[in-house]
Amino acid sequence: MPETFEPDPAELGRALADLLERSRRVARTFLKRRVEEDGFRIPDPKIVGNAFAALSQALLAEPEKLEQAQQQLWQRMGELWQYGLRRAAGERIAPPIAPDPADKRFKDEAWSEDVVFDWIKQCYLLAARWLQDTVGAVEGLEPKVKEKVAFYTRQLADALSPTNFALTNPAVLRRAAETKGESLLKGLEHLLADLEKGKGELAISTTREDAFIVGGNLATSPGKVILENELMQLVQYAPSTEQVHKRPLLVVPPWINKFYILDLQPRNSFIKYAVDQGFTVFVISWVNPGRELAHKTFENYLEEGPLAALDAIERALGEHETTVIGYCLGGTLTACLLAWLAAKGEDRVKAATFLTTMTDFADPGELGVFIDDEQLDLIERHMQKKGYLEARHMQKVFSLMRANDLIWSFVVNNYLMGREPPAFDLLYWNADGTRMPCMMHSFYLRSMYQKNLLAQPGGIVLKGVPIDLGRIEVPCYFLSTREDHIAPWASTYRGSLRFGGPVRFVLGGSGHIAGVINPPSSTKYGYWVNPRQPADPAVWLARAEHKEGSWWPDWRAWLARRSGRKVPARDPARGSLPPIEDAPGRYVKVRASD
Repeated sequence: MPETFEPDPAELGRALADLLERSRRVARTFLKRRVEEDGFRIPDPKIVGNAFAALSQALLAEPEKLEQAQQQLWQRMGELWQYGLRRAAGERIAPPIAPDPADKRFKDEAWSEDVVFDWIKQCYLLAARWLQDTVGAVEGLEPKVKEKVAFYTRQLADALSPTNFALTNPAVLRRAAETKGESLLKGLEHLLADLEKGKGELAISTTREDAFIVGGNLATSPGKVILENELMQLVQYAPSTEQVHKRPLLVVPPWINKFYILDLQPRNSFIKYAVDQGFTVFVISWVNPGRELAHKTFENYLEEGPLAALDAIERALGEHETTVIGYCLGGTLTACLLAWLAAKGEDRVKAATFLTTMTDFADPGELGVFIDDEQLDLIERHMQKKGYLEARHMQKVFSLMRANDLIWSFVVNNYLMGREPPAFDLLYWNADGTRMPCMMHSFYLRSMYQKNLLAQPGGIVLKGVPIDLGRIEVPCYFLSTREDHIAPWASTYRGSLRFGGPVRFVLGGSGHIAGVINPPSSTKYGYWVNPRQPADPAVWLARAEHKEGSWWPDWRAWLARRSGRKVPARDPARGSLPPIEDAPGRYVKVRASD
């Protein structure tokens, strides 16, 4: 057991007085913000409460099953009691429940070596699994309600982990003793700083924000902004080879986050890699919109985004034919672009790459928990008042989907251990979100997620033209990732089957971001390929070949064959469109203040 500690009384008093005054200011700010926002929250407490009320009714409708579940719990607790007695007597026996090997919460040796903490861990694991199994077995619930209660039950189980409390976490107690309580005071300071940053709402720091500067040590690939409009800047990157492929490459990133996920630092920059492989790379840098752009629609994003970019590329280089990459939501827009061009009979894009892209939203994964009429009505009313959806709401949703990694690990590190978060470029980018314009976001949530109209031929009309994914005949490269919690790979695979042309589907390891930003130098994760496309994604994976390393070289070889002959490199500083400013441009540097 950790030793006790005795903090200095005078120093403790001064620190607590300062923390108390800051806490009062935070409380006032929080109350003011709640009034201004009419209590809007994601997730909405009333909706969560209604889901659990329905769960209670379903449980009471079958009392015999609830009784059986309770008996099972007591039986398991009895077995655990016997295990605890034998451990206390000095026996070394296998635990009744072992954590998932991927669960990092209980990696400290004390959770296994110390009898007390081992007992606490076992009790928690037993109760958490029993609770989730019991809720999962309840019948009579509507599918959407069942998804909600399963999701929020997991959130509750994760929140109640003994690792999240100072008195039941051996590593926290040990550090408090070693620092004579300073770590706990430091943790309180971090907590208050994050509450101040969130204006009364907890905005957990996941990285050191002072460690990175966009355009300084992030997004450093050289280039020029050659076009800008209300929604985007178009960046053309400087070549690093004497010759390049004739067809330029346009990258369409998502506008939920910023494009520099593809240009973090030279060692893991996808943009630098593409430039070094002899591609002339253009990237759309979306604006971080405010109330003044509330009227912008999905059609506007198509017209002022990739369509405007294709026109600018043709003016800059004289090239009518291009290749395109779309990432996540940018990939959904790219699919709409290709379908729109096909319907118009325009042959401008010769190959397209889709990175973790949803085009069939029938099974959106856990994001579906937040998509129904009641919740969308709340979001739309809030956006109509503000003009946009604040970045923090989307960030909260994504964090909840991986709560142990993106919430509770930082609660323990920052607040209980009193440590600074690590300086991690990917997490800095993750916290640098953008707002969503009201009209565009409402259309996207309703038409894509709720109604799945993109998967229906003619279901979506853009600029007066009904679009159909089946009319897309250009070669397409789909990269999805096996642990993606935002764009589940089975759903992205099913979406790829709706395209009318040849498709190469590649499945990377890891998740939505790390699986994409996986340069060859990292030698991590690997990927799966299968030239055939059976209807069932599980069959595709069972018959796929696993390859070591990054998928980037595979993609490079695929795209090079479709990018034309080599021509002299093009310098954006000497192109037909006069440069506006240096890359990465000013749009990407605007942070969401909400």
